[in-house]
Formats: sequence, C-alpha cells, structure tokens
Amino acid sequence: MYDPTVARLTYRALLGRRRALILGALPLLLIVISVAVRGLTGADDQTASDVLGGFAIATMVPIIGVIAGTGAIGPEIDDGSVVYLLSKPLKRPTIIFTKLIVAIAVTMVFSAVPTLVAGLILNGNGQQVAVAYTVAALVSSIAYSALFLLLGTVSRHAVVFGLVYALVWEALFGSLVPGARTLSVQQWSLAVAHKVAGGDLVTSQVGLPTATVLLVAVTVLATWYAGQKLRTLKLAGEE
Repeated sequence: MYDPTVARLTYRALLGRRRALILGALPLLLIVISVAVRGLTGADDQTASDVLGGFAIATMVPIIGVIAGTGAIGPEIDDGSVVYLLSKPLKRPTIIFTKLIVAIAVTMVFSAVPTLVAGLILNGNGQQVAVAYTVAALVSSIAYSALFLLLGTVSRHAVVFGLVYALVWEALFGSLVPGARTLSVQQWSLAVAHKVAGGDLVTSQVGLPTATVLLVAVTVLATWYAGQKLRTLKLAGEE
C-alpha cells in the first residue's frame, strides 16, 4: 500500500523552495507571536490556550493541511503529469495512500512541532496545554490531509474549496452556528485535546466518542473515495 517512488516524488513536489516557504510562514509567525506574548504577559495558562487554540489549531493547521493535502496530487492532475503515475503498474489506492502518508507527515511536521514549541514558550506546558494542543494538531493533520487530498483529486479548485471550509465553515460558521461545530475537524481534534489536558482550559463542543468516530470515518471514507476517483480518471483517459 506504500510506494517509495511515489512518496519521493510527492515529497519533492511538496517541499520545493516556493511551497516550503509558504508552509514555513505560519509556523514561524506562531513562534514569533508566542515569544512576544510570553515577553509581554509572562507564563499564563489561559493566554497560552487562547493563542494555541485561536491561531495554531483554528488557522495554522487547516491552512497547512490545505497546502499539503491538495498539493500532494492536485498540481499533477492539473498539468497532466499524473499520467506518468497512472501508466505505472501501481494500484490506484496505493498511489492515494502513499500521497496521504506524505501529506500527513508534512502537515504534522509543519503544524504539530511548531505548536509544541509555541506551547513550551508560552507557559512551559503548564496544565498540559502544550501537549494537548500538539495532540490536537497531530490528530487533525490526519483528517485534514485525507479530506483535502480528496478535494485535490476531484476538483481543480481544491485550494479555494479547502480554504473556504477551513476559514469560513470552521472559523466563521463553527463559532456562530452550534450545529456546524459537529461537522468541524477542529472541534473533533479539540475533543481529543480536552481528554489529554483535563480541566477547562481546552474545550470542545463535541464529545470524545463522537469525535473519534467522525475522525476515523472522514479519514477512511475520504481516502477510499479518492482512490475510486483516481481509478475513474484513469478509465476516462483510456476511453
């Protein structure tokens, strides 16, 4: 289910100079903000939770997920170079699964690691805040990568749709419409973080059992359907 050649090509595409700069911009900004906040307010658990929840989990992680998830396959479909992969004796689910693993790895490195560093800077992991939000970043990286990889497979406007979901649906509707929170990867990951941290610093509008089921379901179904769409793309090309 994992092909090293596909993985190498995908890493090369995702970590090219321009895309690497884009991926690194938000984590760098998070670190700068964390240093400034710590210098101004000192170590405060609530402030740390606000910064990590409001910027890292709500903004940085989904945007990086959009870049990595859609970038893992979208550009290849747009420029036609995906034909090279489709011409190889590789199962379509293998191509999708390999690209998903790469997208997850890139999203985790550029989101979870900076989140942990920022948390340690802000309050030294007081009340497990840094670890809890790092776990949320890790968990959401998996679901976001699968979801946005699917978007990259089915649409030429995957980046736009991904940003709409991340910044409009989750950030705007998720904060204003209670029912929308149930369909939010952010809230699912925060449910896991709440379990890690305990207490009331990290909260979620979704219960842990529901969040766990939805995280697994979205990841599995998105990955499966992306494989099916890639198979259809091959058949369409042959016809």
